[in-house]
Amino acid sequence: MSHRQPGPSPRRRSVLRGSLAVPAALAVPALAGAAPAFALSGRPKAGWGVQAGDVTAHAGLVWVRSDRPARMIVETSATESFRNARRWRGPLLGPGTDFTGTTRLRGLPAGEQIHYRVLLQDPDDPRRTGEPVAGTFRTTPKGRKEGVRFLWSGDIAGQGWGINPDRGGYRVFEEMRRRDPDFFLCSGDTVYADGPIQPSVTLPDGAVWRNVTTEEKSKVAESLAEFRGTFRYNLLDENLRRFNAQVPSLVQWDDHEVRNNWYPGQILDDARYTEKDVDVLARRSLRAFSEYFPISTLPPGDEDGRLYRVLRHGPLLDVFVLDMRSYRNANSPNRQPDDATGILGARQLAWLKRELSRSRAVWKVIASDMPLGLVVPDGRTNFEAVAQGDPGAPLGRELQIAELLRHIKHRKITGTLWLTADVHYTSAQHYDPSRAAFQDFAPFWEFVSGPLAAGGFPATKLDGTFGPEQKFVKAPSRANTSPAETPPYFGEVDIDGDSGELTVRLRQEGGGVLFTQVLQPGRVGQ
Repeated sequence: MSHRQPGPSPRRRSVLRGSLAVPAALAVPALAGAAPAFALSGRPKAGWGVQAGDVTAHAGLVWVRSDRPARMIVETSATESFRNARRWRGPLLGPGTDFTGTTRLRGLPAGEQIHYRVLLQDPDDPRRTGEPVAGTFRTTPKGRKEGVRFLWSGDIAGQGWGINPDRGGYRVFEEMRRRDPDFFLCSGDTVYADGPIQPSVTLPDGAVWRNVTTEEKSKVAESLAEFRGTFRYNLLDENLRRFNAQVPSLVQWDDHEVRNNWYPGQILDDARYTEKDVDVLARRSLRAFSEYFPISTLPPGDEDGRLYRVLRHGPLLDVFVLDMRSYRNANSPNRQPDDATGILGARQLAWLKRELSRSRAVWKVIASDMPLGLVVPDGRTNFEAVAQGDPGAPLGRELQIAELLRHIKHRKITGTLWLTADVHYTSAQHYDPSRAAFQDFAPFWEFVSGPLAAGGFPATKLDGTFGPEQKFVKAPSRANTSPAETPPYFGEVDIDGDSGELTVRLRQEGGGVLFTQVLQPGRVGQ
């Protein structure tokens, strides 16, 4: 295959070489548990690192957080020396955004390694700036020669398994960084706002798992300050900060950014919460989410504030990022014969059908924060995802998916596949109408990976409505196994620039490749 080999690309080797000199052990930013103060001495500091996100051929977003009020300045260059650097004046960072900010870079060259550094400038004395914090990313190529590699996974700091200094923190991010991907698709549950982190957890064998803890993570998040602290928590890990500085992100959310299995209009019956209206909690979480991730369709980039969007990665790949949380109907037995709202909402479904029809990319990845054919219950009688365990004709939320799959077939839309996380194990399902109750669709694949840093759970049942066959699964035999017992999972997608072949690899931290599937381009179904 003509795609670059699994090692670093020549353009990034110098970046990697410099990065590897930094120890992988946990390093906590100064003032980790405190909000920035207004009377700090010295120069502004960016101890939480930098991130890039939603990178395209000619644009990208760069993120930073300051320890005090500061002006964000970004410099970009074709080289690490920053000779002939271009300067971008960013926003004034203050308490209104928890001292975070993003700067949109425009007019970048396509298919190039972009080196950037963020400087924080004292707003009262522009001559006073903090130490620059550097990062890098590749812009999307206009041609297909070099191919594409990206990673995906989700589920971070869940079920009480946080940053463990004895294990060197979130080591999986260092392993993923060494894969040198073009970007990382984070498939939701980026944080666990409903999952407090305790100082220690006793494992079944008597060993003790230790966690880094903060005040905000000691209870469920309800206030805006607590949600902000929840999103800050993962950035205490040096592995993640180094990963963010090298790999641009494409981020979606699911339930745990707010609360387990939430849906719009829900009123909570949970003694841990004083705020019972989940819509209030969701608004606070979304504000913090928009402050802590560089996302082009959220304010200030897009006043509509939607999370669903498409990233066009050259002629080989379009990634359609879904939001299966914000527009869904209430969780229920999910057997209603008519369902216009479903799990996507009517407007998002229309958008997805329209954008898939317009796409000219060889491959069209549908980034779904929940699986299609895996049965995910919510209590004894209700269901959380699409499937409800009835293998017959589509009902409830399945009706919306059936409409989408029918559209893909009848419009002859080639090269679709689904990627997801959510269920805390890794698997590969092939869907085929010859096995299905609903048959008006073309075959397709769904790949599941995760968690990155959360509890592992046993595999769930399959629903036969769309004819899934599980080609691979790896899951623990009991619920909520620690990352020490069940290593983190992540997936890798490689698209060859010459042949257009797409290879999916399901990976395990420290254990290499668990499963591989090669897909051929130009087909409606596989």
